[in-house]
Amino acid sequence: MKKQKEEEYLSGNLTAMIDVVFQLIIFFVATISMQDQAMNSGIDLARAPNGKAVTVKDKREIMIDVDKSGRISISRTQLSPNVLLSILKKAMAESQGVQVPIIIRGDANARHVGIKAVMDACATAGIYKIKFSALKEKGS
Repeated sequence: MKKQKEEEYLSGNLTAMIDVVFQLIIFFVATISMQDQAMNSGIDLARAPNGKAVTVKDKREIMIDVDKSGRISISRTQLSPNVLLSILKKAMAESQGVQVPIIIRGDANARHVGIKAVMDACATAGIYKIKFSALKEKGS
């Protein structure tokens, strides 16, 4: 008699559970691929073997890419310095005067004039918390 109750308990329909698991897998795969697409892989970052690796990321940070031609972009969207300035001013207004962290991902072969344009826009918007992104050498 006891064996029959155990068999009834174990014979549930798992179709709904399998569907949920597949949907979660698809969600995570899609999320990871979107995050990779947001980063401009065309930028060859400079090497910083002695640099300190960032362990904690700020949710408010804005990552600005400068490619080797000096083009400025955020999430692969090319911007003019004026549009960048308006975005930075809006970010400062929304943060109510708290410094918004900026990360500049400059190509190793980028001319300094492109980086300077980003830094000038940050200064004009009142942002002075700027970091530069670089790759740490392997084995360091």
